[in-house]
Amino acid sequence: MTTLRSDREGRPARLSWRIRLQRDRSLILMTLPAVVLLVVFNYVPLFGLATAFQEYDPLAGVWQSTWAGLYQFERLMSDSLFWGALTNTLYLSFVQLILFFPVPIALALLLNSVLSERIRNFIQSVVYLPHFFSWVLAITIFQQMLGGAGAVNHFLRSNDIGTWDVMTNPDTFALLVTSQVIWKEAGWGIIVFLAALAAINTDLYEAAAADGAGRWRRLWHITLPGLRSVIVLMLVLRLGNALTVGFEQFLIQRNAVGHDTAEVLDTFSFYYGIATGDYSYGAAAGLFKSVISLLLIWGANKLAHAFGEDGLYRN
Repeated sequence: MTTLRSDREGRPARLSWRIRLQRDRSLILMTLPAVVLLVVFNYVPLFGLATAFQEYDPLAGVWQSTWAGLYQFERLMSDSLFWGALTNTLYLSFVQLILFFPVPIALALLLNSVLSERIRNFIQSVVYLPHFFSWVLAITIFQQMLGGAGAVNHFLRSNDIGTWDVMTNPDTFALLVTSQVIWKEAGWGIIVFLAALAAINTDLYEAAAADGAGRWRRLWHITLPGLRSVIVLMLVLRLGNALTVGFEQFLIQRNAVGHDTAEVLDTFSFYYGIATGDYSYGAAAGLFKSVISLLLIWGANKLAHAFGEDGLYRN
């Protein structure tokens, strides 16, 4: 049996890296595929950011392409299409933050109040299911329901009420894409909040009920404070991804409502970068988005610290 040596103050001596490697080799082997995927798809592409400062030529490669400095970013700052895409991104992100962010919390609270485990598991399975649909399938379902030849308009026409233009109406596009996100992702988003609810001590509810606290008072004074740290953490992550409102969802619906309404930073980088062969311009737009996202998550984390929460990390 192996015993740990102690230092002069009685604390266990630190194990050497060889001993720790031998001890944790099974865990390391389990995580190795995930680490490889992370490095290949998240860190190796970072070397491509150099193209944002070049006049990149795919035939010449990164090392032989002409250095352009900040020229691509100067083009961005003077491009009205870029500012339009940025405005659309911020507006759609704000709408989704207001309308979508509270939905998983409310669903988690409702599911947690269901006493029957069988009914709760059934509801969870139903609301989880859309998450596994591709955006192509999800938008097709919305098209079949709300499109010009969809079920809703077919019913309205058969009753001489008129048609309801939803899928191609720029004025309601923000509400449309937000409703799609809610239908597809709200069920998956409740997982974290259900786990946080399960961690709340049930003795607190029993004590509050014994003192005469009703359901709403228990919700306000026990449940929501118990969820506060998780809500702040998810809000920080959401603000950090404020400029990432979705690529495939907007790419599919861009032609239906027009680029003035559906153009976001992700589709802007694709259409005016990759699709036109202006790779350096697209890389500059992507780098701009990444830097602003980093600043947003840093600011949101600082704000969480100001309210006494841990946020994403502590200094």
